[in-house]
Amino acid sequence: MADFKTLAIIWTLLTEKYGARGKAAADRLQAWLTGAVPMAFPDILARHLEEQHVPLLFDAFWQVLPFGTGGRRGRVGYGSNRFNHTTAAMTVQGHCNYLLKAFPGKQLSAIVANDVRVFDDIAGTYRFLGSGHPLLGTSSRSIAKLACEIYAGNGVAAYLAEPEADQSLLSTPELSFIIRRLDAAGGVNISASHNPPDDNGIKVYDEYGGQPIAPHDQRLADAMDQVTDVHRIPFADALGRGLIRPIPTGLHDEYVDEYVRLYGSVFSPLPDIPVVYTPLCGCGLRSAGAVMLKLGFPILSPPDQGPDGTFAPIPFKAPNPEVSEATVPATRFAESVGSDVVLSSDPDADRVGLEARLADGSWYHFDGNKIATLICYYLMLDPDGPQRRGLVMETLVTTKILGQIAAKAGDSWIIDDLLVGFKYMANVLKVLEQRGRWGNACTGPESLVLATEEAHGLMLTPAIRDKDSAPACMFLAALHQKVRLEGRNLLDYYIEILEKLGGYADTGRSLVMTGAEGGIQRDRIVASLRASLPETLGGRPVRKVVDYWNEIVFGKLQGSTDQLSRNVLQFSLDGFIVTVRPSGTEPKLKFYCQLVPEGNLPKLRGMELMHDLTEQVEVMARAVYQELLARLDLHLGEPGLLLPDIIDIGRKQEFENKTVPQLREALAQGRFKNLDELLEWLRGEVAAMTPGANPLPALRASISHLCRQWQNELGGTPLLTELAAWAGPGEHAQ
Repeated sequence: MADFKTLAIIWTLLTEKYGARGKAAADRLQAWLTGAVPMAFPDILARHLEEQHVPLLFDAFWQVLPFGTGGRRGRVGYGSNRFNHTTAAMTVQGHCNYLLKAFPGKQLSAIVANDVRVFDDIAGTYRFLGSGHPLLGTSSRSIAKLACEIYAGNGVAAYLAEPEADQSLLSTPELSFIIRRLDAAGGVNISASHNPPDDNGIKVYDEYGGQPIAPHDQRLADAMDQVTDVHRIPFADALGRGLIRPIPTGLHDEYVDEYVRLYGSVFSPLPDIPVVYTPLCGCGLRSAGAVMLKLGFPILSPPDQGPDGTFAPIPFKAPNPEVSEATVPATRFAESVGSDVVLSSDPDADRVGLEARLADGSWYHFDGNKIATLICYYLMLDPDGPQRRGLVMETLVTTKILGQIAAKAGDSWIIDDLLVGFKYMANVLKVLEQRGRWGNACTGPESLVLATEEAHGLMLTPAIRDKDSAPACMFLAALHQKVRLEGRNLLDYYIEILEKLGGYADTGRSLVMTGAEGGIQRDRIVASLRASLPETLGGRPVRKVVDYWNEIVFGKLQGSTDQLSRNVLQFSLDGFIVTVRPSGTEPKLKFYCQLVPEGNLPKLRGMELMHDLTEQVEVMARAVYQELLARLDLHLGEPGLLLPDIIDIGRKQEFENKTVPQLREALAQGRFKNLDELLEWLRGEVAAMTPGANPLPALRASISHLCRQWQNELGGTPLLTELAAWAGPGEHAQ
């Protein structure tokens, strides 16, 4: 325990440096140090009480880790603004309090799932604590067992996969399926989805297998805020008393069979066209992998990318299908086994990724909008596909071409204005179940063809009320084999869709910031947009602005959770829609650029069409990025803009202002003997961009741009030529 004098000094430093927010942080710190908060590790916190750790303490305590889109997610660490035993326990206890109030007198059960992640402090944040502090090695599994103890302590039976095993996994979509099959009151998943291994989180599900929306999520958040005590029964005791129970093994087979039935007999899998699938070290082999194997697809997986909570073989340790670099090792594996496709899923197996090898041997990364387009077209319009009719749902930032597909198919409904998050799609299915109508869609949930979002998520059956990589993978595998037989690839197929339906293109970017100050910067940008609406974006006049906080148009805000979800601004331009929304759980501002053709079919064809559409939407995205940054009086040049958005703005500025001038000077002076020496220096200079992982792949697009720029200035020196060859032709940042 810290002595009073030391604590007083730190309290004063926090208050003087950070004002009212610093005082709030100091008060929370004091509560955690005194043991007023359960499982707070006060002895470890006492070792933080030195002046050099004041910024860390402020960031760790300035707020309680927010309850965002459907749960809490953030950095693992000590403090109220970190994910740890305390914040997880308070969340589960709050969920129990909410359930006991919502279902009085009923025997309740909850499903508990977990992914693979293990906290190893790859960023070195807690190196000063040595190698023995209690959070090191904390896994999703260990927090899941803690959650079971708390449910049991509140009289809620907890179902866990193989409860007596040290390691077991359950994906997000299978959790949703099991909640409905066991008639549970809800559930939680311990996962940070696609985030790096230093992050973790907890997602909360309702009795319908989806995540609650307003006002239910507000009541849940309020219940969590009001927790003062955590009720808990030791795991072994609760297991012996039947309050912790194994998930019946047969339910996994039922989950797989749900998709086998959905697949039907539209295309018989071929044994001689291999399909590579990687779970990116997560849960996916038992969901997407199991479904494809049951259907008979010849699935091959990189042997080093099975369950691994450190994500060691994944570039940047970023197991995210949205990040094209994440699947580079898998594409190399695919080349070695003669496959032209790589399918992937993130650690909790709800997002899908797709890479296809083109005729020239290069690999093409499909974003979530393109994946949704491929599957929707195949399911509804392809003469060789299922030719389904029914309900298509998407968020307001997802590609508008899906409306064209549904309209051309006929006898179908499109709902394309939902807020971001699959909980809103799950809610539509619930309303259809209860009332048989949503807007102009007079139907039931059984008519669902596809629900999708731009962030690589798809839902294809109402039996599972969240996104799932499994059905996406099975139909993509079928589509790949079909076009491969025809001598084409999936990009050829996608381009043909555009040629028939219109030149749609979409891209999403993120302004990633860090810490408490990053959250303030994020909110400043959005407040600035509301206070001073832009007259132009990307050089185009703004024709219409939609603010989802407008209570006249969208109804009264139902609390802080609703306010968070509706914190969206949408700008209509000539030929474009630009949507801006801050993350609810991270210091990140997301925006989306949608190119919407105005009725005319594209004149260009083939790859010329793809290049033209890609260039249009990415030029717009870079311009919007700059204009949003300008709201903070900040600026990035092309080298910084071409860095991936997993890198925060501060690191991008440091790269431009420090690394780029040093690199240019070194090349001009011939300081490096060879390319290896240059790259080793460069790796060391930018190591902080991707802690614990090789940062060099993140630089390729930027270095390619710089090499082209420096060719005239420095002349075509052999080393500059080698560096340009290493960087490749360059790709726009995603």
